[in-house]
Amino acid sequence: MGMLISLLRWIFEKFAAAALIVGLGVVACGLWLFLRDSVDFEMWRQDVVRSINGERAKVQSALEDVNKRLDRQAAEISAEQERGRQADKIIAQLRDLESTWDRFVGNPEQQKSNAAQLEKITTLRTNITAQSGVLQREFTRTQWERDGLEIAVGKIDARLQEAKEKESRVMHYLEQAWEHPVGRAPLRWPFKIWVYVALGFYFLGPSAKKIGLFYFVAPYIARGRPVRLQTGATALPEVGATGVSVEVALRGGERLWIKESFLQASDEGLKRKTRFLLDWRLPLTCLATNLVELIEMSNGSADGAADQRLTLSNQKDPHSELAVLALEEGASIVLRPSFLAGVVTAEGRRLKIRRRWQLFRWQSWVSLQFRYFEFVGPCRLIVAGNRGVRAERLTEREGNTVAARRTNQDATIGFTPNLDYRPVRAETFWSYYRGTNPLFDDLFAGRGIFLCQQVSSTGEAKSARAFWSGVWGGVMKVFGM
Repeated sequence: MGMLISLLRWIFEKFAAAALIVGLGVVACGLWLFLRDSVDFEMWRQDVVRSINGERAKVQSALEDVNKRLDRQAAEISAEQERGRQADKIIAQLRDLESTWDRFVGNPEQQKSNAAQLEKITTLRTNITAQSGVLQREFTRTQWERDGLEIAVGKIDARLQEAKEKESRVMHYLEQAWEHPVGRAPLRWPFKIWVYVALGFYFLGPSAKKIGLFYFVAPYIARGRPVRLQTGATALPEVGATGVSVEVALRGGERLWIKESFLQASDEGLKRKTRFLLDWRLPLTCLATNLVELIEMSNGSADGAADQRLTLSNQKDPHSELAVLALEEGASIVLRPSFLAGVVTAEGRRLKIRRRWQLFRWQSWVSLQFRYFEFVGPCRLIVAGNRGVRAERLTEREGNTVAARRTNQDATIGFTPNLDYRPVRAETFWSYYRGTNPLFDDLFAGRGIFLCQQVSSTGEAKSARAFWSGVWGGVMKVFGM
């Protein structure tokens, strides 16, 4: 039942949008014609009526001529028929006078004269029959001509009545707009043809595009060489338990940069101040990912002194859960900064972030991600994900089979740089067609870990598919944010 309601709602929305597009197009074209037209509407209407009256007079005159021809032809046909009847009577009389006795004994001369007269009248009767046929065919064609002219008069009368009754200037320009030619040769078609073409693209274009992308483009792209940002084994980060809130302990000489909305509680012994940007070398990235006006919390105690503790939780989004990634010396992880809530580093130590560009790969153009941010240890990263952060560990398997695992592209948070990363086509066409899954999933292969949200924060990709949200999300992804 729910699927039927959704289908009906989708159909209604489609047709409502199509009606709105057609209406706005016709109104815009009509308004353009109105602004371009400097002729007074009433004067134009009177000119149209006069023109139609003139056309009607011509057709009516032709109709009268045709009626006269019909009368003349009918009279000629009647005359020929009368001549035919007279000839038939004479032929009958001559045949009655035929006599075998008179032909050979009684009156041979009279019989010869009668025979010659019969032959002459028979020939005349044949000519009369042929002439009657010609006149009858001409009469039929003239009747057809009269019928056509009568139909033409009826149409002209209808146009004349319509022109006389046309008092709405709005309807006049809308009708003109509907029939007005638009474009350049050879594509100079009436506006209504362009409307039909646009509606065809509107209703069938998205489906055709998705079929082409899924069955023809995506398989070719997925066969490309994967992205690997680092060769060789690397130390893996430790991923803590995920939860709505996490407790972070700051040891002596450590500091935390955290977004203000994630700070729930903290020990009184911590020193506080404002950090305007996470990294001054990446000002635009920090502004775009809201890594600005951070709270800096530091434990100024000497090494080995008591830890100071903080409780972190997203105060604005109840569905957001946190996890702590611990990166030791030599460990690193590729992470999208938009998922970063905070960073723990040693006092006086700069957070090390490597920027990796991948401009000349098909995968980068498909996923629209040309830049990657690699966070290098030692440090701890506080990561926020929708309904939690899940760490997928890829390890070697029996028979040296390379471990590989796919995930929803909208859910990916980060991965270790030694993994092979490439987009692969969504598993089913209908999940992509209905918008519940992007065209490509992320596939990771090798030995390492990748992080993803428990549930895609887009809510089945709805907000990411929205126009402006999609544009902004694409810009963010291009620059790896």
